[in-house]
This record gives sequence, C-alpha cells and structure tokens, in this order.
Amino acid sequence: MTERKAQLAANLARVEERIASACAAAGRPRDEVTLIVVTKTYPASDVRILHELGVRHVAENRDQDAAPKAAECADLSLTWHFVGQLQTNKVRSVTSYADVVQSVDRVRLVTALSAAAVREDRELGCLIQVALDAESGERGDRGGVAPDGIEELAAAVDSAPGLRLDGLMTVAPLAGPYAGRQRAAFDRLMEFSSRLRGNHPAANMVSAGMSADLEDAVAAGATHVRVGTAVLGVRPGLG
Repeated sequence: MTERKAQLAANLARVEERIASACAAAGRPRDEVTLIVVTKTYPASDVRILHELGVRHVAENRDQDAAPKAAECADLSLTWHFVGQLQTNKVRSVTSYADVVQSVDRVRLVTALSAAAVREDRELGCLIQVALDAESGERGDRGGVAPDGIEELAAAVDSAPGLRLDGLMTVAPLAGPYAGRQRAAFDRLMEFSSRLRGNHPAANMVSAGMSADLEDAVAAGATHVRVGTAVLGVRPGLG
C-alpha cells in the first residue's frame, strides 16, 4: 500500500467511525447516511485511491477543476456531486459529468440545467440549497435561496424536463441567527425537508454537515454528509 493510500485509508476509517458513532447515538441505522468525499483541490489520483477504498460519492465545487478530473476518472463507478455556486455559463459543462447538483438556488439556473440535461439526454438530480442566513427574496452569502423561496424552486425543478427533485442542502451559516449553532441550523433544515416531502414525497435527500459538524448533521437527520478535510487533509493554500 502506498503512503498516500495508507493515509487516506486511515482518515476514512476515522470518519467512518465518527459517522457510525453518530448514527448509534441518534438511534439510526448506519446505512441511512451516505458519505460524500469532497475532492476539490485534490488530484484525480486521489479520487482513484478513494474508489479503491470503497468511496462511491465524490463532490466538487469548481467546474474548471471538476470537468477534467471527472473525465480522467470516467472509467470508475462514481456518483459526482456539484456543490459550488453555479453560474449559468458553466451549466452545460457541469451537466456533462455531474449526477447531482446540490446548489440549485434560482429559477434561472433551473431553466439552464433543464435545457442542458435534455441536450445531454440524461436525468440530473437537483438539491435546493437553503440559505439560513438569507432574508426573504435574497440569496445567502455562500449561495442558497431564502427559506420562503424553497417551494417555488421545488415546483420549478419538479416540472422541468431532465431534472429530478432530490431534496435539500445547506451549509451551516457564518452569520445570522444560526451562526455557530450547527445543530439548530440542521434541525431547521429538517423541518423544511418534512414540509417539502408533503408536496414532493420522493425529495427525501438532506445534504448537511461537513468535517467539523457531521455529528450534528447526523443527529438532526441528514441523509448525506460532505466531508473533505477529515479525509483528504488540510487543503493546499488554505493553511
């Protein structure tokens, strides 16, 4: 085993232990929570190692990095998640490799994603990104729609050709009433998810929690956690 593979295997084992412990504490089966490894800034060689170690879900947030990496790993059985703020001029590229876009936060983006998915003749999963720090009608500092805009977007995705409404995503906010209160933020997201499933029963995916707060997300009921640093290490250039 190479040094890098041994390092990633050890990191994955620690993250797996954290998820399993959080599930046990919450009285949830371990298989209710899917680990998505955020591979941004790391090379395709790491993605290949992660696949060898059993990872099947990976995430990226910048198309210029993700597109060549996905192409290099096209032979692997992976589900690619796009988790960054997405400009409409990048939609066609992202739709060519992403299986799920977790950062849907405006109707114009829904329209662009639908057109691209139809052109590619594929179905694209969509999560509505909820900004818990956004006022009515605004977007969050890190993207996302204000809570009162969820249903309008959900209806737009649900009726758009080529798109599938999978559920909700959030990033724990750095400002506003939920700043520093990750568990409360994720509990709130679960309330929105319950409401969403009333009109869209299949939209049961809840993506929340990262390296520092995945336990809070699992306790709240998240179905997917997005973990980067705890698996891959501190990102280059980020200290």
